[in-house]
Amino acid sequence: MKLELTHLQDCFIIKEDVFEDSRGYFMETFNQKQFNALTNLDLEFVQDNQSRSSKGVLRGLHFQIGESAQAKLVRVLEGAVLDVAVDLRKDSPSFGRHIEIELTSDNHKQLFIPAGFAHGFVVLSDFATFFYKVDKYYHPGNESGIVYNDIDLNIDWKIPVHNLKLSEKDKSLGTFKDLLNSM
Repeated sequence: MKLELTHLQDCFIIKEDVFEDSRGYFMETFNQKQFNALTNLDLEFVQDNQSRSSKGVLRGLHFQIGESAQAKLVRVLEGAVLDVAVDLRKDSPSFGRHIEIELTSDNHKQLFIPAGFAHGFVVLSDFATFFYKVDKYYHPGNESGIVYNDIDLNIDWKIPVHNLKLSEKDKSLGTFKDLLNSM
């Protein structure tokens, strides 16, 4: 397991050793001891989630508020996505900034997103199977989000807007300024 720092505080790219031969490949996708030692975190993941989506599906930007705020470790099992994380921690030096990273079943990269971030992804391939671990259980009453096309965040989702597929809920999320005004 190798850790790569990003420009967002506490947000890391993780690369696993992949052993390939003519039969395919093998990799250890997660090791709690190694993860905690490399990140200097004392996290325990309590739930795994998985989704499969078609090209152009955009899920996000979502986050849990208060005591329900979740840290996530995300990766792609099939296909390719553009993954986006936004730092919403007011005291963080990277507050309001975001990272965009392509996660694919071929590059085997994972992204660790600390609690206090908004998260979303858009599917770039025909289909993608997205997998993530969280350190807190999901609480529907503590769910929140920021609209995908927020002017202040100015995220380039790499897909033309007319090709995006969003849920009605994701289309009606508030803006980053709305969030700031409520903090």
